[in-house]
Amino acid sequence: MLQLLGLLGSMKGITSDSVASQCVLKAYKAGQIEKINYTEPQQMAEIAAHFISNTLQPQACNFATFSPQVEETALQKAEWIKYLGVFANLELRANQVYNQVKENYNCLTNVAARQSASSLKPSVAWMAYDDGVWSFTREKYKLQYVEDAGGENFDSSISKMSYNISIPEDLDEFHAILCTVEVVIDETYAADPVAYNLSSFLQNTGLEDVSCLAFLTSKSLWRYDKRSQQDALDWYDGGVSQPQVVLADMIEVLFPTGNYTTTFMRNLAKEEVVVSINEDMCERDINTPLDPTIIPC
Repeated sequence: MLQLLGLLGSMKGITSDSVASQCVLKAYKAGQIEKINYTEPQQMAEIAAHFISNTLQPQACNFATFSPQVEETALQKAEWIKYLGVFANLELRANQVYNQVKENYNCLTNVAARQSASSLKPSVAWMAYDDGVWSFTREKYKLQYVEDAGGENFDSSISKMSYNISIPEDLDEFHAILCTVEVVIDETYAADPVAYNLSSFLQNTGLEDVSCLAFLTSKSLWRYDKRSQQDALDWYDGGVSQPQVVLADMIEVLFPTGNYTTTFMRNLAKEEVVVSINEDMCERDINTPLDPTIIPC
């Protein structure tokens, strides 16, 4: 969002060098941005405004809460650019950017609605694996992406959302559910996204017979880690500020044309590789506002 406002040149510090932005990395490598320790009061006192998402940590008077993650829809998350704009007297720019994003998002939604009206809606499951247990995600903004892209979320009548693959009954139920799904988005955390591949997914499922899994047959197994730097995913950065690009990705996921290259979504079934973000990818003046990406619709 700072880049969309043209404020990246005003950024002076980061608390982690794991950042999913090539231009932030470029400024950091050039010494324009410093890595600071948020537990050091003296370092933090030199920052005019320190934006935080963890509201439980001790806060100083120069701390400002930045929590788009609490919002229930993608557009509500993107609207936080207006909040940032207030800090730099850039309300006009912030409103212009948001209105462009919203207009493009709604246009894509209408296109997807017309497309899905003439075909069956693909069934989609968001799921993640952790310590032997697969869980289906029910975060509202993700479910909304599916609906806005013209798909449908897998049977909402299923009350049990977690399955331990070491328990035979759970494994059977889990397998039965997967046999009804046409698109899977694997959200499993990976410290090294580059190393997470189709074999990783299959090993985590513990399934011996995958013959009924339509999403594997049609090669529609996805992750949203296509753009990452270490374990920082651009999904949580560019994907938040430009949800219209995420929606365009989702439309291609559900109704593939082969004519659109996804930005955030990576096809695990086709062994698509991760794009590792680095400072050499930044080819623009960081002081110039970044225009939002407008997807033709």
